Amino acid sequence: MSGGTYLGMPSFPRAAAKGVADPTLRANLRHATHTIRAKRARAAGELADWAELREAGRQIKDHTLRHLDRYLEQLEQAVTAAGGTVHWAADAAEANRIVADLVRATGETEVVKVKSMATQEIGLNEALEAEGIRAYETDLAELIVQLADDRPSHILVPAIHRNRGEIRDIFTSRMSRWGRPAPEGLSDEPAELAEASRLHLREKFLRAKVGVCGANFMVAETGTLVVVESEGNGRMCLTLPETLIAVAGIEKVIPTWRDLEVFLQTLPRSSTAERMNPYTSTWTGTTDGDGPRDFHLVLLDNGRTDTLADTVGRQALRCIRCSACLNVCPVYERAGGHAYGSVYPGPIGAILTPQLRGTGTALDASLPYASSLCGACYEVCPVAIDIPEVLVHLRERVVQGGEATREGVRTTVKPAKGHAAERAAMRAGRWVFDHPGVLRQGQRLASRTRRLHPRTLPGPGRAWTATRDLPPVPAEPFRDWWQRTHGRKDTGT
Repeated sequence: MSGGTYLGMPSFPRAAAKGVADPTLRANLRHATHTIRAKRARAAGELADWAELREAGRQIKDHTLRHLDRYLEQLEQAVTAAGGTVHWAADAAEANRIVADLVRATGETEVVKVKSMATQEIGLNEALEAEGIRAYETDLAELIVQLADDRPSHILVPAIHRNRGEIRDIFTSRMSRWGRPAPEGLSDEPAELAEASRLHLREKFLRAKVGVCGANFMVAETGTLVVVESEGNGRMCLTLPETLIAVAGIEKVIPTWRDLEVFLQTLPRSSTAERMNPYTSTWTGTTDGDGPRDFHLVLLDNGRTDTLADTVGRQALRCIRCSACLNVCPVYERAGGHAYGSVYPGPIGAILTPQLRGTGTALDASLPYASSLCGACYEVCPVAIDIPEVLVHLRERVVQGGEATREGVRTTVKPAKGHAAERAAMRAGRWVFDHPGVLRQGQRLASRTRRLHPRTLPGPGRAWTATRDLPPVPAEPFRDWWQRTHGRKDTGT
């Protein structure tokens, strides 16, 4: 599935230019995101204590991240006591190896999957395919992406870039390659498309002996995993197979069931604009005669520990994958999700991906700039992640060079190409502001020569002044005005 990977993706500006030039893509995104954002606003507005729930979610997540080691150990003990087996994976390669070995141990060559961002992050489907194991996506949108040999472009609705006509064509031409073909004369009516997917997937649900899932939340006090979804495919994958393998990021743990109450109110309203998800599945280990006989939990790091060490950037680990930030982002709406070169598109992807993967490539170094810093993402985030703050923080790291994580190893990142002039200008500005006397003389010189100042900047600065006016220099510096009007001598401090 070469079309399903992000290897070799160009930087965000180059990839975004392609999306912006596609009128069909822009129309699909505009219609979908505007519809979802309006519904979300109404759903959130129904709760008088929405602001309090948002703050509670933020505090729960921050507390858990501060004590993550303790809660992960508690989770492992509870899962093990309930009959499950816990595996620890430092990176994607280790997680894929663990899952492949577990599937091979069952003697099976196919698995059914619940929609999972973590398994997309590590490229599990491709890794299983290399081992001769076929993974079948059962979420409707993920099924569309898989049949089309495409890439997901949205956290909640991975096929948001496709319209109904395109989906019908994909089902008609591709479904037979993966199993039961699409019905003859299939139209683009949503009910018919949904029925075609149900018929196609039913035989897989009834045949599969191994299921793979993620987790929206993991409750440390009981070892319970939680998956919320809207279609019922998740419930089928979680209950019918004999073996269930869950892959989840270590940040998905929460301390108690009481904490879960907060997120089961904010997550559905922020994602699908529903008061509660149609299907909320919870399970704790294994139970004789009920559900899978074997349960395995793979706890994934893959850069999360290093992200946790960044006091500003760590707030990205609060994310509950609701996708509300994508639906209000003007950049995402016009560029599309593929431009981000990651399974995490949009504003949250712009801060999460560079921390998990590092900023050593042109693509990852460009992601912190994939924003207008309008702040709409922060306003709708149900756990109050200050995405603009993290974006600016990561831009500083890209310009100055710094530390980043590559395959679990902290390394020094070279400053991105093209930022040499900007970096030199920032350092010069810092030196001037550290020397008040130099700053004062420079202000006076600028005021006295203001009639000679050009209206546009030369060289690289021409791109900036082509759409902006240079601010006029006042006839008198502020320091001189203050001394003249208040009769106090400027001390230069």
